[in-house]
Amino acid sequence: MADRYAQLWNKLGIPADYPRARGLPRQREAKRLVTVGRAPDDGKVVRLAPRAAAAWRRMRAAAAEDGITLLPLSGFRGVARQTQIIRGHLARGRPLDDLLRYVAAPGCSEHHTGRAIDLGSPDEGAHFEASFDRTKEYRWLARHAKRFGFRLSYPRNNPHGIGYEPWHWCWHPARHPRPAARRQV
Repeated sequence: MADRYAQLWNKLGIPADYPRARGLPRQREAKRLVTVGRAPDDGKVVRLAPRAAAAWRRMRAAAAEDGITLLPLSGFRGVARQTQIIRGHLARGRPLDDLLRYVAAPGCSEHHTGRAIDLGSPDEGAHFEASFDRTKEYRWLARHAKRFGFRLSYPRNNPHGIGYEPWHWCWHPARHPRPAARRQV
């Protein structure tokens, strides 16, 4: 696997020490995935690993109980798709250093695991913008996502050198067991 990524990164111009330098470990691609919705802008199917999908459904239901609508924008993305994204940006003349501030190198994206989900707001639409942090959906996530095992992966000034992504949340099973059901009053 290491040779596969070394060769791929070399072709893309990504330094061999990228994972160490950025503190971004190599991620395994999920083998089993389930559909959790469709992206509102293009209708593409959004898929997650089964346990992350179950946690997402619980979180989405809890948000809905509070009058919050969380829109799934993107989920699983394999190494091949991540490579296409990078090649597309490079072909349009975007400098690699700038690009790697917003897109993880193939093999290092949390999206490969099937545990990462990008979320949007009905008011903001399907935009990957920092302004998402001004929505009621983001405020709800900031207060409640941890209960369901999700955390914001790329806050402002994160140690990975990835730009601020208030829409990108990743489920971490070891840190958060299944939350207790809400008590009925």
